Amino acid sequence: MSNEINKDLLEEIKNGIESDRIEFKEAQGKDGMGSIPKSVYETVCSFSNSYGGNIYLGVGDNGEILGIEKKRLNQMKKDFVTSIQSSNKINPPLYLSVNELKIQNKYILHIYVPDSSQVHRLNQRVIFDRNEDADIGVTNNTNLVQKIYNRKQSDYTENKIYPFIETSDFNSDLIDKVRENLVNNTTRENILEHKSDFEVLKSLSMYKKDYTTGKSGFTAASVLLFGSDELIKSIFPYFYIDVLVRVKNVERYDDRLRIQTNLIDSYSKVMEFFSKYISEPFYLEDDIRINLREILLREVLVNLLVHREYSNPFVSTIEIRNNEIILYNANKPVHPGMIISGDILPFSKNPNIARVFHVLGLVDEIGSGLKKVFKYAPILFGSIPIIENKEFFKVIMPITSKGLSNLSISKEYNGSTNNIDEFDLNSEETEILKVLTRPMSARELVKFSRRPSTDSFRRNVLLPLLNKNLIERTIPNKPSSPKQKYRRKE
Repeated sequence: MSNEINKDLLEEIKNGIESDRIEFKEAQGKDGMGSIPKSVYETVCSFSNSYGGNIYLGVGDNGEILGIEKKRLNQMKKDFVTSIQSSNKINPPLYLSVNELKIQNKYILHIYVPDSSQVHRLNQRVIFDRNEDADIGVTNNTNLVQKIYNRKQSDYTENKIYPFIETSDFNSDLIDKVRENLVNNTTRENILEHKSDFEVLKSLSMYKKDYTTGKSGFTAASVLLFGSDELIKSIFPYFYIDVLVRVKNVERYDDRLRIQTNLIDSYSKVMEFFSKYISEPFYLEDDIRINLREILLREVLVNLLVHREYSNPFVSTIEIRNNEIILYNANKPVHPGMIISGDILPFSKNPNIARVFHVLGLVDEIGSGLKKVFKYAPILFGSIPIIENKEFFKVIMPITSKGLSNLSISKEYNGSTNNIDEFDLNSEETEILKVLTRPMSARELVKFSRRPSTDSFRRNVLLPLLNKNLIERTIPNKPSSPKQKYRRKE
């Protein structure tokens, strides 16, 4: 939640003119206190199908600030987010954030809708497009619908179709992992539990039809997320992630992780590598301990994986230095320039890839990631990050003595050990080592911890034990396998 409003948004409201990218909604409701108008979903659909735009709830057609009762804001935000994430309302679903703004002592809601790589339908039927300041239903106009499909096909690399790829070319373990996480928002039941791998991939928009050629097939996004290493190397031979530690040997490197594998396993491998060199300091937020390192580096890494321009052969690079961490990424900027806190225009360059990361619990609403980087980088590392959104996307996080973490080469534990007393173990780690008398899955082990979820348990208990070489995976070459178990090192 933020009450800040940047100058551009304020200027849009003051001008009081709706356009192909600006929409005002009174949102007063029958009692005049505030509610989500049904017409807002038509605008969300049309903006996502055209070039994106800003929706302001609580503002009259002429730009007059009508406001929304403060006590209604949270419920309105909840109703909106629930609706757009349901395929019954917007299909495919969208994951947008709603920001609360205060102008002239009145509250309004701001929704930024990015241009999507997909064609969205309202109520599973109607396709809307934006024409000047109007939302126009174009479902039955074949020419206009085809123009929308053609533009999105050419604008988004992740949508490129490969008609000769077969389901057998994918890593079924990764599909199983997403299948387990892909749940129905209302019933909380697994809606694809008994569906085939093909049906799961198709439900995630990984299988499409090219309306210019008439060909159907799996997309570039499916290759990057679920493809075997051989498939990825054959289609994206230039795609690598290179992580370099340059603390002592700044000319070359102290340590290096260079990987060319699917994005899901890439995330796990890089996060595990991070934990070797960046400390996890104690930090309380609202009396709750949070893992600053996990949150901050997750957002930086997810940005590198999800928003990369995959048609560019530039190698994605992360450098861990003594006084800074630098990330370089291939980019296709929509709003080129420097990004500053409070002035972020979110845009998902690969929405289908982002959706899979959202299903896995690694991505929240669009735009929330950079906000967390600006919030937590100064706390952990001591300085405001520098983010450059140009031909290459570059993030620099300076490390100073003002932060909670001082970067240093950590002691690496190689080889096995039975002497756990030499390690500084917390009570959770000690308890898990005691109960781990046989190979057990994360789901079995989490019952012996106080963690609220299996993912939290993996990050905060299993990963540190792995890094200390006290436990090992039973399937070491497939960290994300649903059959994965853990055992104590002999």
